[in-house]
Amino acid sequence: MVRVLGVDPGLTRCGVGVVEGAPGRPLRMAGVGVVRTPADAGIGQRLLLVEQGIEAWLDEHRPDLVAVERVFAQHNVRTVMGTAQASAVAMLCATRRGIPVTLHTPSEVKAAVTGSGRADKAQVTAMVQRLLRLDAPPKPADAADALALAICHIWRGGASSRLEAAVLAARAAPRSAPTRARSVPVKGTAPVKGTGR
Repeated sequence: MVRVLGVDPGLTRCGVGVVEGAPGRPLRMAGVGVVRTPADAGIGQRLLLVEQGIEAWLDEHRPDLVAVERVFAQHNVRTVMGTAQASAVAMLCATRRGIPVTLHTPSEVKAAVTGSGRADKAQVTAMVQRLLRLDAPPKPADAADALALAICHIWRGGASSRLEAAVLAARAAPRSAPTRARSVPVKGTAPVKGTGR
């Protein structure tokens, strides 16, 4: 069993959701919510509030892993910048504690949860409710997306996490000194004499 904190990054609303489970086993929601910041506050203050909110979730739920939505290009540059900044804060909070962080694209999450990378938010929310056996759909959509991220990582992140762990272990292993090639004489052969001119 693994406990994953999913983070759907955003400045106004940063979705957070904690799911416990393992591939092939029933999933359980441990918590879901949204970290909010006032739109009229300065960017520094808003990022500080996002950090404090995520730190509180990390303190309360102690996840084994953190899954964050990978930021992709949109038409609204201002929105993408805020999302990227909130994403960086989430990654920093987890990494500072030594918690592994994995990024998942929106289409990857949709495919993992619904079977289609083109599913809409309503379909994702409905499947999250069903998979976690919730009485009502999680709201707002940011919270449902955070839970979907955690589910995606539990189902798809196992192999990549093991690969990453193996790579890190290989890097940390002490390296033996390189062996130098030695020339071994072959019996029955005589050195070739050069011809002088």
